[in-house]
Amino acid sequence: MTSRQTARGQGNTALALASLFLGTFVLGSAELLPVGLLNVIAADLKVSIPAAGALVTAYALGVAIGGPLLTAATIKLNKRTVLAAALLLCIASNLAPVLIADYTLFITARAVTGALGGLFVAVAFIAATSIVPPERMGRAISAVFGGFAVSGALGVPLGTLIGQNLGWRGSFTAVIALAVIALLATLTLIPSVPSTGTGAANQAKYAFAPRVLALLALQALAFASLYAALTYIVPFLQTITGISGPLISAFLLAYGAASAAGSIAGGRFADNNAARTLTLASTAVALSLLALYFVGTIALLVILALLAWGLFAMGMVPSLQYRVVTLAGPGGALASSLPASAANLGIAAGSLAGGAAISTYTATAPVLTALIIAAITIPVAWATSYLKPPTTPTNPQPDTTTNTIPNPA
Repeated sequence: MTSRQTARGQGNTALALASLFLGTFVLGSAELLPVGLLNVIAADLKVSIPAAGALVTAYALGVAIGGPLLTAATIKLNKRTVLAAALLLCIASNLAPVLIADYTLFITARAVTGALGGLFVAVAFIAATSIVPPERMGRAISAVFGGFAVSGALGVPLGTLIGQNLGWRGSFTAVIALAVIALLATLTLIPSVPSTGTGAANQAKYAFAPRVLALLALQALAFASLYAALTYIVPFLQTITGISGPLISAFLLAYGAASAAGSIAGGRFADNNAARTLTLASTAVALSLLALYFVGTIALLVILALLAWGLFAMGMVPSLQYRVVTLAGPGGALASSLPASAANLGIAAGSLAGGAAISTYTATAPVLTALIIAAITIPVAWATSYLKPPTTPTNPQPDTTTNTIPNPA
């Protein structure tokens, strides 16, 4: 192969990974968009703030339950076909509530979109790791994760800003437009990726071992803490901190930038010592929420607390994924699909808990609820640090198309 052919192949791969990045960016933005628009949506549909918060819960449950079911149902199909179909149906499910103002339809559409998002992410990991050589697998995985990280840092604040000026339908229309671009990029840039056997039945006893379930429980707790407060952070900023309008977008942008930085930097800490990282990050998250609760009336200190919170909360994610896969041993390929479900179950539980708290008490109650859950994660993280991978030898030729964690350097 000539150097020109090699460069062309690398260029094609980069474009394919960029299209997967765009897809996860769109889905990440769609998932979190209601967080910054709760008040706007609630007022337009004439429902309560907690009822609007249920839109986040519905999406999370769709990912956690529908995502794995759709992934299993489409396991024999070409991955490019599945990715394109998922995006096409996501466009339809986001368009429905824009055209028809009905709360029940909106909730249903959010659950469907979540299931399709879970399917897209699961297949995106397979596609990304299938189009690169093994030594570049880590960078391929970063492209898929990176879309979510940047959606929190950029997509949600911009979506909030659009919604405040054009209404929430304007924000969802922007997401739909980006999804159309992502669909065209998928059809054009992603090569055909035929289905391959994964041996999931043989891996199940390792993937669902108690030590793996313990890490999944920790992940659910971590995300429950995060979303108990994050879902209702806008009412907190408006009522307690006393800011409004574009300033809210600026505060969300600060949080998003910190979470993106944390998710990227967290990979290096996972390689060094994932178990210790989880204990330290859990403690730092609890301290950040404690600070947010006590300094909520001081805007400058609030933004510092949000930066710390986003940095440490998302900095845990690579270590959580790494520990789940390594503790599963020979079942690592199957186990790599489980953290998303655990995280979204935590998101659903956290947003429900935060909604119950704000309905009963004040706008600070969701932050206090998140703090309590975060405090529980600390001893759980410490206890899981003693868990060890199984001693059963792994397959000398693992299926790299489903391995979502790069080998430690």
